[in-house]
Amino acid sequence: MDHYDVVIVGARPAGAATGMLLARAGLRVLIVDRSRRGADTLSTHALMRGGVLQLSRWGLLGAVTAAGTPPVRHATFHTESGSTMVPIKSAHGVDALYAPRRTVLDPIIADAAAGAGATLRYGVTAKALRRDDRGRVIGIVGHDRDGSPVTIGARHTIGADGMGSRVAHWTGAATDRQGATLGTTAYCYLDAESSGGYEWFFRNHAAAGAIPTNDGQTCVFVATPQPRFRRELIHDPVAGFRRLLTATAPELADRLAGAPSGPPRRFPGRHGHLRRASGPGWALVGDAGYFKDPITAHGITDALRDAELLARAIITDTLPGYQATRDRLSLPLFTVTDAIAGYAWDEEEVTTLLKQLSAAMAEEIEAILAGSRCTDETHSRP
Repeated sequence: MDHYDVVIVGARPAGAATGMLLARAGLRVLIVDRSRRGADTLSTHALMRGGVLQLSRWGLLGAVTAAGTPPVRHATFHTESGSTMVPIKSAHGVDALYAPRRTVLDPIIADAAAGAGATLRYGVTAKALRRDDRGRVIGIVGHDRDGSPVTIGARHTIGADGMGSRVAHWTGAATDRQGATLGTTAYCYLDAESSGGYEWFFRNHAAAGAIPTNDGQTCVFVATPQPRFRRELIHDPVAGFRRLLTATAPELADRLAGAPSGPPRRFPGRHGHLRRASGPGWALVGDAGYFKDPITAHGITDALRDAELLARAIITDTLPGYQATRDRLSLPLFTVTDAIAGYAWDEEEVTTLLKQLSAAMAEEIEAILAGSRCTDETHSRP
């Protein structure tokens, strides 16, 4: 049996970033993932300022830009009464936002974790937790891609295995808060004329948007309440996607150079959750502990934020305080995202919600900066 200070289930941004920070602090870290390195996954791609700030601080932003990820210099919000463009002002060393494909971002963070000394094992499926005679979690059992058994001992076991986290299920982590709404999203990649920024459309009780990403492509999405989503997309996804996009963002539909090469990728919706974040020998990070509807495109940014919160809590042996900080920063974003994803708003209401979202994001940036100083001080101690 191999033994580590920390074993992390999941090598996506939340798990890989947590492992990287812990390895940089000198801990012996193993990260396992049942998928393969660089595999694609459902994603909004968009990084907000907090996420870009973290990548810059960790020395990873250069790799994102070197991969050809285009800089985002402004965000434009469209409603029935008009459009408002918000420039991305230079602040805290960030002068642009980015939306890398997950085939680009995930390997960059995972490779940084390996470069810091963490061990990564792909093709390993965790099947259960190991516990001592007091019930404390002390590692995982599972198997590799060939079916050979894998047994790992660890002082800390971290679930970074997504919204349907098996680690959360095995620990019995309670859901402390659940979202009330259930929005759905579909997206595709198109060779569309880009405005050079993020675009968000809020009309007719639906939303749409355009997010420039790698290889000269734009991720174009539409989001609606679940009944409308099923009605439009279940029988003819390509035509239904085009109808929803035209109804919500006709300007965007007109700019498209061509139809998608295949059916759009679809997210059928899931209620948001804030789960219990830690217990004896275990912790959750990323969507495993905190998930909200993708309409506000804040998932990766919050995953990177929580990776630092969790790593610092483990390094300083203050794990019980991890959840309190995570929830304090998450609840405003969680609440406003749930309201937007309900699509019951009118134009005045959604404008107010977007202002509340902006305020919550500003508070998060200040917390990231304060926390970053603490982490930097911790890592600089002899």
